[in-house]
Amino acid sequence: MPLPATMNALQQRSWEGPRDLRLITDAPVPYPGPGEVLVRVAAAGVNFVDLSQARGTFAGGPQPPYLAGTEGAGEVVAVGDGVTDLAPGAHVVGITITGGAFAEYLVLPAAAALPVPTGWTDEQALGLVVNWPTALAALKPLGGVTAGQTVLIHAAAGGTGQAAVKLAKHYGATVIATASPVKHEVVRALGADHVLDSHGTDLATEVRQLTDGAGADLVLESAGGDTLESSLAAAKRVTGRVVVYGLAGGEASITNWDLVYRHQVHVIGLNIGVLIQAAPQIFGEVMGEMFALLAAGVLTPGRPTTCALAQGPKALAELEARATVGKLALLP
Repeated sequence: MPLPATMNALQQRSWEGPRDLRLITDAPVPYPGPGEVLVRVAAAGVNFVDLSQARGTFAGGPQPPYLAGTEGAGEVVAVGDGVTDLAPGAHVVGITITGGAFAEYLVLPAAAALPVPTGWTDEQALGLVVNWPTALAALKPLGGVTAGQTVLIHAAAGGTGQAAVKLAKHYGATVIATASPVKHEVVRALGADHVLDSHGTDLATEVRQLTDGAGADLVLESAGGDTLESSLAAAKRVTGRVVVYGLAGGEASITNWDLVYRHQVHVIGLNIGVLIQAAPQIFGEVMGEMFALLAAGVLTPGRPTTCALAQGPKALAELEARATVGKLALLP
């Protein structure tokens, strides 16, 4: 079946965020180059990285106007030169920082295309290349979580937050999670031992009360802004670790004076794209662990909230307003 010349796609026209994300009907269908595959998108994941790119805060992100979206899943319909391990008909999920997933067709590097697990739908596989690896990397090789430790997880009702809660409990940790009050029951159902109001005025004090004054062994920080200060204060002195992998609430100013005299903790930055490129051996460990969790049935098919591609601007606006729960997906 021949490919069409044009397709529907969401184009980000400026750095004004979701309000300047528009559906276009004449985007050229891309063609895979060497080492690439062309995927007919069945579902595209909506992530905070899409908002960062739309606001111009993502370092090295695409320049507007560009086709938005970084995570897509679907059927391979064409392969470029040198691709031998994937063929048309295979179903894959993958990410591309250059954008283009919010469309009917997406080009992915073959090396970044993960086979959809047997028995899963394409949309159920969303998160396997973003949310789960991020949560795993933050908890295990970077965060060093062990059974019996206490983990504080911010934005616990989101896609990566939910994965982190499930994994931390699997590894035997006590989980203190934060979320807005309307999302607390969702987070408790995931297994969190304690759920705090993410808008609380003194999260660090609440965490210390729950840990007999010691603080959390590990903090997964994606909220950004003033919450980073709370995260540092909530971590156990000297041995506590704070893994920072998001800045949904904006940037924060932490100085060397703060780390010497106020917050004597380990601060670890995580960008999953940089991890893949700069530390492939660590990323290999993460993916090996993820496949083991898949085989053991710990990691189960996702259940994203879906909407039509044309509703993408609304979905991103709601994500930015923290009005969503779990994984979001757009269906072209």
